[in-house]
Amino acid sequence: MNDVIVVGGGPVGLLLACELKLAGADPLVLEAATGEERRTRSLGLRSLNARTVRSLALRGLKEPVERAQWEMLDELADRRGPAGADLVALMVELLRKGQIRGHFAGLPLLDEGGEAEYLMLRQDRLEGVLAERAAAMGVRIRQGCAVADVAQDTAGVTATLAGGEVVRGAYLVGCDGGRSLVRKRSGIAFEGTPATMTGRTAVAELADPGMVTSSLRSPGGLVNLSLVPGEIATIEFDGGPDDRDAPMTAAELQASLRRVTGLEVVVERLETGIRYSDNTRHARSYREGRVLLAGDAAHVHSPIGGQGLNLGLQDAVNLGWKLGLVVRGAAPGSLLDSYTAERHPVAARVLRNTRAQVALMRPGAQVDALREVLSEVLELGEARRHFTGMADGTEVDYAPGSAHPLVGRFAPPLERAGAPGEVALREGHGPLGEGRGLLIGTGDVGAAVAGYADRVGSVRLPADAGFGGASAVLVRPDGYVAWAGDAGAAGDALTTWFGPPTTA
Repeated sequence: MNDVIVVGGGPVGLLLACELKLAGADPLVLEAATGEERRTRSLGLRSLNARTVRSLALRGLKEPVERAQWEMLDELADRRGPAGADLVALMVELLRKGQIRGHFAGLPLLDEGGEAEYLMLRQDRLEGVLAERAAAMGVRIRQGCAVADVAQDTAGVTATLAGGEVVRGAYLVGCDGGRSLVRKRSGIAFEGTPATMTGRTAVAELADPGMVTSSLRSPGGLVNLSLVPGEIATIEFDGGPDDRDAPMTAAELQASLRRVTGLEVVVERLETGIRYSDNTRHARSYREGRVLLAGDAAHVHSPIGGQGLNLGLQDAVNLGWKLGLVVRGAAPGSLLDSYTAERHPVAARVLRNTRAQVALMRPGAQVDALREVLSEVLELGEARRHFTGMADGTEVDYAPGSAHPLVGRFAPPLERAGAPGEVALREGHGPLGEGRGLLIGTGDVGAAVAGYADRVGSVRLPADAGFGGASAVLVRPDGYVAWAGDAGAAGDALTTWFGPPTTA
């Protein structure tokens, strides 16, 4: 029997598999798509926000992903020629200075600059980095394996492949997208609001490329020319696509471009294209017994704002270490209850702000006025920080109302507290880089984690150090602070998050 079957080998499934392997589990990834199907879903550029970049840094993945970004941007500059290269150069400058923090309905969220914590690249480049890491870790990945049915019992989960093959696992995680078969077969409710817009992204050749320019908003919708040569996107607020599965044609894209721009655009050739909408739905729970959901299988929403990929990757980072401990028998199955409890509210906030962004993209004088007012609001420092926190994920708090301000928050604030071991917290080294937790503080922190050597490491601070009234903090493998207090009193927190200690 497999420890965990991961259905879906996109970025979320691949990162989850790496996290599971790091936690001591042996996952099997089943990916339905091959070749052209995988390339088609990589249309457009994807953004990785500050929270995701910091999570990747914990595992030593920031550097290879960043390298893939720069390689891609260099290639785009060469392909676009002198005029287009200027636009790429501007993007490179903003990225290197760390000024980009995303946008809210097209209103830019720029920072004064600092460490680069916003990356932008094609999905296939990200998948390539994650697939390489997974292969190096010995993760088993089977492509061209569509799952046709899922059924669970008290001992495990059975996945039946399209060809009739049966695969068995102790647990199964659906990372199989918004129309997830895993979610449907498991009977998990998927509630929300229907589509109000139709988005199209395509690789196409126009008779007169200079006729169309990017336009954030027009009476007919919006059009965007990607940094990727030949990629063009439109959005129309028409109630959603009639048939998302039918192949897109040059005539369809041409008609959309004409409606949006009001120009007699001619599409001479369409290589490939996809449709999407703002259909917004949320799984009632991310777990049903031995079946769990992550990424779009758990939540779908408008792509405006670029938060979907980040949301899914953070699901994977939250779930991987917990499920790994449970599969190993090191922690009880109840630890998995914290997955829905923590991630569901985060996704609910993202779904709310993406709905708001769609509303702010609609044409009309009233929306024009609202955007002008919001632009003025974003000039205020506190307001800009609020919206930036939503966009880059840094406002996530898994323990709101906690007695200590660090609990529930991501670990980098420890660096600002002057804690040694900064590299262990950020650059893929030490216990966190190995997928273990970390107890950091004054006193005999080593003794406090005795019996947890396979799950938790320790860093001792000088006697005069501290964390706002606490002498120690327990950092989870995903980088979030689980507990703060006196090192000698960490026992209950260690048991809660990492199971009982190993006895000699």
